[in-house]
Amino acid sequence: MTLREAAEQRERATLSPRTAFSDAATRARDETPCAVRTAFQRDRDRIIHCEAFRRLKHKTQVFLSPRGDHYRTRLTHTLEVSQIARTIAGALLLNENLTEAIALGHDLGHTPFGHAGERALGEVMPGGFRHYEQSRRVCEVLEKDGAGLNLTRETLEGIVRHTHGAQASTLEGRIVRLSDKIAYINHDIEDAIIAGVLTEEDIPKALRDALGRTKSVRINTLVRSCIQSSVADIALAPGIQAPFEELHAFMFSHVYTNPVCKSEEGKAVALLQRLWTYFCEYPDLLPSGYIRIAETEGTQRAVCDYIAGMTDRYAVTLFNDLFVPKDWGVF
Repeated sequence: MTLREAAEQRERATLSPRTAFSDAATRARDETPCAVRTAFQRDRDRIIHCEAFRRLKHKTQVFLSPRGDHYRTRLTHTLEVSQIARTIAGALLLNENLTEAIALGHDLGHTPFGHAGERALGEVMPGGFRHYEQSRRVCEVLEKDGAGLNLTRETLEGIVRHTHGAQASTLEGRIVRLSDKIAYINHDIEDAIIAGVLTEEDIPKALRDALGRTKSVRINTLVRSCIQSSVADIALAPGIQAPFEELHAFMFSHVYTNPVCKSEEGKAVALLQRLWTYFCEYPDLLPSGYIRIAETEGTQRAVCDYIAGMTDRYAVTLFNDLFVPKDWGVF
């Protein structure tokens, strides 16, 4: 018996019957099973080692180009989601490896400059742009020079359904959807406090009384509520769900649309849309891999993939190289 088979047997013996079991996972392309890792462990490893995952460290979460070292990036957000989701999955005797794979892959397709970048591409790309759909495209099409990662269908479905539309069919995918929201609301509060645009005392007292007066207490409250209330589905207790939604509305009005926080977003949108126009006009200047996409799926699809995959600093550097005059001459 291989180590993988032993792990699959332990899943069957110890996990909830509602879990997504590794030995039932399927892929678009069949492949020889690993002797050591389960299918979902393999998914996790492929995501961690892919190029798009590494680029997350230089992509904005909420605050564009912050000068401090302690603001979240898209990568640190992803790691926080993963930890919260694994904690919930483990407590509910669900598949932690599938949960982790979905969490680590959920934002692979996110644009530079956070949701400002998503809005920029959404305004110019025919049919719009949604980062969760782009995350799936990264996994299926863009990674490994067009071969994709060949992730399991369970992981891919959890990734593409982590934020909008229909819920994932697996409870693990539904855990990630809730964990994403738990993570970003609470760490965005902390980042906003660091930025000086919010204090804990600004949060309405009723919400602090219901959820907690610090980030760690609030996360603990939400995680415990999910563990205790998830019987037929993944859910929070009604007495926690309502203030949690109110806290999200508070963050939307005080941080996510705050003119101080969003003062640079217009520049980011203009920058990306200028790059869009330029490469749509000169697709032969795209990197070779994207030229192949332009030849098979069209120029706009290729330009969208190229821009969506950029980090903040790469986009700025490229813009400067293309459009900002350089110094000339001898002093």
